[in-house]
Amino acid sequence: MKRLGILFYGVISYSIFFATFLYLVGFITGMIVPKSMVQTSTGSLTMALLIDSALIALFAVQHSGMARRGFKQWLTRFIPQAAERSTYVLLSSVALIVLCALWQPLGGVLWAAESNAAIVALRVIQFAGFGVVLYSTFLIDHFDLFGLRQVFLSWRGATYTDKAFRTPTLYRFVRHPLYVGWILAMCATPVLTGSHLFFAATLTAYILGAIILEERDLVRHFGETYRDYQRSTPMIVPRLLPRKRVAIATEEEILRQAS
Repeated sequence: MKRLGILFYGVISYSIFFATFLYLVGFITGMIVPKSMVQTSTGSLTMALLIDSALIALFAVQHSGMARRGFKQWLTRFIPQAAERSTYVLLSSVALIVLCALWQPLGGVLWAAESNAAIVALRVIQFAGFGVVLYSTFLIDHFDLFGLRQVFLSWRGATYTDKAFRTPTLYRFVRHPLYVGWILAMCATPVLTGSHLFFAATLTAYILGAIILEERDLVRHFGETYRDYQRSTPMIVPRLLPRKRVAIATEEEILRQAS
C-alpha cells in the first residue's frame, strides 16, 4: 500500500508539473491563459517591482536550494527516498504557480514587431526554445528527471540505479541546452512589455548563478573529467561543431546521483 501511495504521489506531482509547464508557456507568450506577460500595469510600479522581485527570489531559493545535496539528505529523513524527486518537482511547480498567480504587470509595451514576417520569426524561435527545453529533458531521461522512474521502480520493488553518464546530442554543442531553451523562450517575443523585460532579465541572471552552483557540484564530483568538458564545450552559447562523444553526466543526472 505504501509503494502504491508513493507511485500515486509521483504521478500526481508529474501531472501538476506538466499542467504548470503548459500554463507557463501561455503566461510567457500571452496566449490562451487569462493572465500573462502582455498585460499592462494598473497600479504602483514600485509595489509591483517589489512583489515580482520577491516571487522571483522565492522560486530561485526553492529551485536551487532543494537541488543541493545537503537539503536532499535532510529531506529524505522525513520522506521515502523514492519520493524525493517528486517532492522537488511538486514544490517547483507550486513556486511557479504562485509566481504566475501573484505576478504584477510592469509598465506598457516597450517594443513590438510590426511586420508579419518578424512576428512569425520570433514566435518560431520562442517555441523552438520551449521545444529545446523539453527535448533536453528527454535526452537526460525525462521520466527520471521528473521523478516517475523512481516511484515506478519503488512500486515494483526494484532497486533504483543511476543512469549511465553521457553527453548526448545537444550536450555536445553546449553544456546547458535546457537553460539555452529557456532563455530563447523568454527573450524571443514579438511584444516586449515591462513584465517581459524584468522577467527575462531576472530569470536569466538566476540561470547564470544557478549554473555556477551546479558546475561547482559537477567539478567536485567528477574532477578533471568535468573540467575538460568545461574547457571544450561552451557553457551557454552553443558551438558550431559538436564535441566528441564522451562518457560524462549532464548536470541534472549528477546532482541526482549526489543525493
